[in-house]
Order: sequence, then structure tokens, then C-alpha cells
Amino acid sequence: MAESQTIRWPKRFNVVGLCFCAVFICYIDRVNISVAAIAMQEQFGWTETTKGFVLSSFFIGYMLAMGVAGLLSDRYGAKRVLGIAVIWWSIFTILTPFAANAGFAVLIVTRIAMGLGEAATIPASYGIIGRWAPASEKARSISIMISGIPLGTLFGLIVTGWIVSQYGWPAAFYIFGVVGILWLPFWYFLVHDEPAKHPSISDKELEDIGVTRGAEALIKVFPWRTFAGLPAFWALLFNHFCANLQLYIALAWLPSYFRNVQGLSISGAGLYSAAPWLVMFIMVNVSGVLADKLMQRGMATTVVRKIMQCIGLAGASVFLMMMPFASTANEAVFLLCMILGAASFTVPGYGTNHLDIAPRHAGVLVGITNTIGTIPGVVGVAFTGWLIDTTGSYNSVFLMIAAVNLVGSIIWLIYSTGERLVD
Repeated sequence: MAESQTIRWPKRFNVVGLCFCAVFICYIDRVNISVAAIAMQEQFGWTETTKGFVLSSFFIGYMLAMGVAGLLSDRYGAKRVLGIAVIWWSIFTILTPFAANAGFAVLIVTRIAMGLGEAATIPASYGIIGRWAPASEKARSISIMISGIPLGTLFGLIVTGWIVSQYGWPAAFYIFGVVGILWLPFWYFLVHDEPAKHPSISDKELEDIGVTRGAEALIKVFPWRTFAGLPAFWALLFNHFCANLQLYIALAWLPSYFRNVQGLSISGAGLYSAAPWLVMFIMVNVSGVLADKLMQRGMATTVVRKIMQCIGLAGASVFLMMMPFASTANEAVFLLCMILGAASFTVPGYGTNHLDIAPRHAGVLVGITNTIGTIPGVVGVAFTGWLIDTTGSYNSVFLMIAAVNLVGSIIWLIYSTGERLVD
């Protein structure tokens, strides 16, 4: 049958789907220790300070390797870099129980090493999706990939608790570590770095992507000085920080909020904390499709990116400022669902903008912006604890995030662009 009459599964769907799976695995491996640490603390006699060092040590490796991961991905190919990274962090996930029993210092080194591996996930995924996604599918492709974050968080929080209760805390690291190893064969057999080099891709899909069969990939030196002179780059950098601030604080502090403020049991706090992540998973994909549809109907890319980002930051700020008035757990979880639901729109906002302004440098670019975006994980989460202790309330935290979001929205409206700025 002629190719034009044959319905073929697009190869780019394999790329996006397996990048989503990598992000999902990345987050289940990242968050399982937040639950397992409760049992580990009891076994090893950790203080809260010691536990805090264990939980935050991951972000040291994660932040240090982010930019390097982007450079390696662009230079040697996302397929190779992400494949090695997933195996790397999966091995260190499996080794975590052995490290914990060997001593505190060994555990800290293991967690830092795991962070080094996971640092490649987002830059490598951006790099390869930037090569495979047609202009009309950029937002939804990035949204699908990023939706592995809330879904992995949701899955990790719920399933780890069950595994720990049934089989003990080491089992959570053994089981989740194996998942990454099982992912690897699919990645290596189904994915190629460049569409033009894929042996069985159709001419129609190459046309959709906008490349020529057999074309050589151009590897360019990252133009640091060019980016440093672009206001749109600095707006992107700050907005990545803003988006991650509310993400990491929600990840770390929601269970404590429901436990301490709304008076729920530990299991109840976990259940209520999971609901906003489910909403975020749904809305990340909805917002991605909506952004692409708006562009397909003729709306300028710059306008779409500004609308999406401002819904994500300013929209979330409205509900953040309402949080101090939540008198019941149901009211609180509703508002938190609205906050993370609105925050989802930042993915087709700043999240996709890396592919707009510099598609051939997207891997390195997101590595740089996500390095700054990791600061809330290292510093912001700890500062939140200090702020709660100092003010005696979570209200100051909600208002702080809302203020940062509003500043980010203003900067984005003034300086961002959806135009290609760097070849």
C-alpha cells in the first residue's frame, strides 16, 4: 500500500512519550525518600536537622550538573546522555539502603550522586524534543513531558507509603530503581537523536517536522554573550525561578500544612496533598493543547506565551492570597488545586519559550535556567521553614510566593518574546 494511504504511528510520539516516562521515573525516584525518611529516621535515630540534610543533599548534585548536562546533551546527543543518566540515577537509587546502613556520610554522597544523574533529565528531554516537535506541537509536547512531574510526584507519594508499610523502606528504593533499568531498552531501540537520520521515518513526518532526510545535525557553540545581552533571556531565567518556587514549596510543605494548620491525620494530610498534583497533571496537558490551538488559529507566539505565563503566575497569586481565609481542609484543598492548576499554564508559557527563542540550544538553555530554578529547592524550602517559625503562620509563605509571582508576571509581560532570537 502506498505510504500516503498508510496510517503510521509518528516516530516523534515515541520520543515525547519516552521523555515523559523518564521524567515520571525521575520524580518517583526523587520523592520516595520523603516518605521513606520517616521510617529511616526512626531506625537510624536522625534528628530533624539530619533528615533535612539528607533530603536537601540531592539538590546539590542536581544544581551543580544541570548546565553541564545541557552542554553534553547538545554535544553528544540526548539519546546517549539521557540513557546513561537514567541508568546512573537508578543504580544510586538501588544503592540508597546500602549507603544508609554504611553511614550518614556515605548516604549524603549517594544522594548527591543521584542528583547528578537526574540533572540531565530536563535538559536532554528539551534538547531532543526541540529537534522532533513541529512548531504546531511544541507546547503540547513539552506539556506532556513535564506532566511526568505531577504524575510522578502523585504516584511516588502514594505508592511509597504502601511499599514501606508492606515490605519496609528499603524495598521502595529497590523497586523504583529497577523501573529505570526497564525503561532503557525502549529508549535505545525506539529513539534517534535526529529525525533526518531515523531509518524508518516517513517523508510525511519529516515534512511535518520541517527537516530534510539525511540532513546533518549542526552542533554549535553555545553563544553565551549573545544570550547575556537578551532581555528575553533574563526574563526567562527569572520566570523559571518563580515557577519552581511554588512547585518545590508545594512539594515539600503541603503535607505539613494540612497536618499542622488543618489538623488532619498523617494519612489524611497525604491524601489531601495528592489532590492538587492530580489537577496539575490534567491541566498541564490541557494548557499545552490550548496554547497550540491558539497559535494554529493565527495568534502570535509571543502573545500566547505571555497569556499562558501570566495565567500561571498571576492567576496562581489570586488563589494564594485567598489561602489565609481557608477555614477548613476542603476549602484549602480546593484553593490549592486552583493554585497548581493555574501554575500548570507556565509550562506552555516560560516552559516552551526555550524552544521558541533558541531551538538548537534548548538543552543547554534549559540547563542554565533550571540551575537558577533549583535554588528554591536548595534555599527556598529551608527559608519557608524559617518564615513559618518566625511568623508563626503559613500565611506569610502564601503571600511571599504571590508577591514573587506578580513580579515575575510583570517582567514577563515587558521583556519576553516568542520570536526566534538565536540560530
